[in-house]
Amino acid sequence: MAVRYRHQSEAYIEVQQPDEAVNRNKILAKEEMKQPKTKATIGILSTLITYVSLNSWYKTTHPEAFIWQAEDREEAAWVATSKSWLDRKACRWLGVCGLPHFHFTRLHLQPKALDTYVAPTSTPDDSVWTETAEKATGWNKSEGILRQIPGYVIEYAPLVHLFSGEQYWPCDIAEHLVHTTPALNYTSIGSESSHPTLKNLDKYNEYERGRWVFLTSNDDPEENPDWLGGEKNIPSTPDNPDDDFADNDGWVHDPGRTYVQGLKDAAGNLREWLASDDDKKESVTAAKAHAKVLKESKTILHEELKRQENPDVGSRRIRGGRSDAPAVLIVIDKGHGVVDAFWFFFYSFNLGNTVFNVRFGNHVGDWEHTAIRFYNGEPKEVFFSEHNFGSAYSYGAVEKLGKRPIIYSAVGSHAMYATPGSHPYVLPWGILHDQTDRGPLWDPALNSHMYTYDYEKDILRSSNITPQSPTQWFHFAGHWGDKFYPLGDKRQYRFAGQYHYVNGPLGPKFKNLGRKKICGGPESAPCIIKHWLGGGNKLNRLQAQGQEADLYTAEAKQLGVLRQEQIDISIG
Repeated sequence: MAVRYRHQSEAYIEVQQPDEAVNRNKILAKEEMKQPKTKATIGILSTLITYVSLNSWYKTTHPEAFIWQAEDREEAAWVATSKSWLDRKACRWLGVCGLPHFHFTRLHLQPKALDTYVAPTSTPDDSVWTETAEKATGWNKSEGILRQIPGYVIEYAPLVHLFSGEQYWPCDIAEHLVHTTPALNYTSIGSESSHPTLKNLDKYNEYERGRWVFLTSNDDPEENPDWLGGEKNIPSTPDNPDDDFADNDGWVHDPGRTYVQGLKDAAGNLREWLASDDDKKESVTAAKAHAKVLKESKTILHEELKRQENPDVGSRRIRGGRSDAPAVLIVIDKGHGVVDAFWFFFYSFNLGNTVFNVRFGNHVGDWEHTAIRFYNGEPKEVFFSEHNFGSAYSYGAVEKLGKRPIIYSAVGSHAMYATPGSHPYVLPWGILHDQTDRGPLWDPALNSHMYTYDYEKDILRSSNITPQSPTQWFHFAGHWGDKFYPLGDKRQYRFAGQYHYVNGPLGPKFKNLGRKKICGGPESAPCIIKHWLGGGNKLNRLQAQGQEADLYTAEAKQLGVLRQEQIDISIG
């Protein structure tokens, strides 16, 4: 407070007391602090307005730059389905769509014990796979040859380790059709009581050539109907896993190649495929003789593969089990001694992965595949499909039971990998990753529908092994699941360009079956063939191998294989 007193000059003098001075200083300090806050707020708002303006302008002038996936082509109509003005603006301006629908992940499906599984009331019988006009009898000799599945394709058929904690197991595409109704975008073009079948599915190509036809689930996937999980199709345990199998190396476990072994394989393959025809013949003959010697003198250094989740197996050899969900084998003779065997696996639901505990990428219907390329009857390369890409390995590099490659199916997404463990993709630091392990072992060769395919003439033929399998379903050009849900649907949201639910996939016909390279990408893209498994420090592994590394490093450098690259066995 201020005190006034009188001096001899009769003038009044005001003296400032300490407590009032402190208060004034506080007020001045607060005013000084408000100034940078105000400036920061103005700066943030200005930046936001500038971003929104530039983003809107660029999106208007360069719309193709914002199309990262098929769903993005319907951006404007999709955003307009939201009833909330604020949601629509946040989606257009900030890229945050359906914010009220966001929810953190929870256990999506509680698996029931197998003895409590209740079969659905409406399921297809075996006749959907066998009732067809095509019969094995009546084929002439040339037709029989076109339908022939080479014995080596079955001999080297893959085995699939499904994830031990999987919630969405393999499914029968015939049963999938029972629970879906074709829709042209979001409009049904069929009835639930008259569902499509494997023998007439291609008729829906009459609707805009099938491009916008979606096999839409009759049930809400969020409610986890039993048919979506496919729990009844978990592979069974073989009756007698100790039985010997002829011509399959006794089903001994081969863990796959190390880094140094991979260099040897790459160098040998390059010499083989770059040599002249005469040299190739000599090389192939020598290689077969060398392989025979190695096979006869091979010492088993690794334990036989066991199903880890079954402690009763003990030291017995384990065989792959049969699933009631048939796989699909498509064999393509591409000439020049090259034969591709595509093994397709179907699941009725794909559970997307999570980023910061928010799930993205769910879709009804899921086709996965692996391809094994043979040259003159010998397996050379194996391709594993992973989301929209994949990895290719030399046959010698991959893990095997006997002669049969081992595949690991990721939990939920069912992406296929050559090793168990965690598999990061797209995002750094493992933020987005798949997980695989040695869960139930599935032998698709025990229950498959097998075909041969002439990709140049677009003719699919039922094979000599399953001559009565229908072929019409293969030509269906639509999607095997729901169309991605509208923004106004409470099940849908999008962030950073990623949707909670995306479109169901196209079928096997549209998986680039005529590819020249074993890799599934564009023909112009390089095809990297890996010659060893796993990651980690290659230098440490080289040092551990000692002198063996020095024998091959110089040759590998000369042939350019240190980047795991190999000239692929391609056609044409």
